[in-house]
Amino acid sequence: MSDEALKQFRTQIDRIDDELLRLFNQRATLAQQIGHAKQGGAVLRPEREAQVLQRMVDSNNGPLPAQSVTTLFTEVMSHCRALEEPLAVAYLGPTGSFSEAATYKRFGHGGRNVPCGTIDEVFRKVESGEARYGVVPVENSTEGAVGRTLDLLLQSTLKLCGEIPLQVHQCLMSTSPRNAIRRVYSHPQSLGQCQGWLNANLPNVERIAVASNSEAARMAGQEVGSAAIAGRQAAELFGLTLLDENIEDDPRNTTRFLVIGDQEVAPSGRDKTSLVLSAPNRPGAVHQLLTPLATHGVSMTKLESRPARSGLWEYVFFVDIDGHQQDAKVAAALAELRQVASFVKILGSYPVAV
Repeated sequence: MSDEALKQFRTQIDRIDDELLRLFNQRATLAQQIGHAKQGGAVLRPEREAQVLQRMVDSNNGPLPAQSVTTLFTEVMSHCRALEEPLAVAYLGPTGSFSEAATYKRFGHGGRNVPCGTIDEVFRKVESGEARYGVVPVENSTEGAVGRTLDLLLQSTLKLCGEIPLQVHQCLMSTSPRNAIRRVYSHPQSLGQCQGWLNANLPNVERIAVASNSEAARMAGQEVGSAAIAGRQAAELFGLTLLDENIEDDPRNTTRFLVIGDQEVAPSGRDKTSLVLSAPNRPGAVHQLLTPLATHGVSMTKLESRPARSGLWEYVFFVDIDGHQQDAKVAAALAELRQVASFVKILGSYPVAV
């Protein structure tokens, strides 16, 4: 391609960039006007943002992939929203964790992130009003449910406002060469996600569970002969060398995060409802719990049992169903559930992740 042809293309790009800037600021001005019209109402409307993202994905003709479109518009909405009020979002930290990556994926970079040392602290920050929302891991496709999150959802008055699926790629990092590694630090979930790789490649190395992958990277950076399993960003933050990448046993390894807050989310048109149930201790009780869902044509996408902590061999069931609790058939099923269950708690309805 000639220099003159390149110049013409770049001139066209410059014109488009100028137009994009004008339109971004026009959108930001309208967002500010909406903020003033709300007069103290909710800054974030999860159902509205989900509708915007879904519409953009449906309208996209490429060549940008759908994931790029959602990332671009998430950032546009994030920075427009910040003109009204930068959202404080608590997450399981420290900086460099997968929870931070999930927080950026959902809320963009226009807010104020609040790293927390434990899942309990995330809940406390939101309950006290120090953060408007929180992001907590709830399940992994390889290692299953995160028990502490489930226990706190049962106890807390906070509601679910969204979900964030994040594909997780684990890396081995250290300041030492691989043949000098004597111990590996990581979060218990990450150690479980990589146990096959560790058995094959570092079978005699001590595995030490810590509170977060970022903490693992920090510790590995301070000890000769130590390594961490964490995301790529942690290596950059703590000055570690990436020894191996994508060491998770399942290449589709995905962690699902939940957004918690003190907000009821309106229907978006593509929603999910999460609830907790318990059944009387009698034959057929669990079947009775599920019957109202089948009767009213409500699809169940998750059923997870958890010890109730109220007595030996008593359990509660965490259930995800398709639809919003305001949808007619979901509302009918929930009303019938309340008649047969010994306990029902609606954790929240929220948009399905785009």
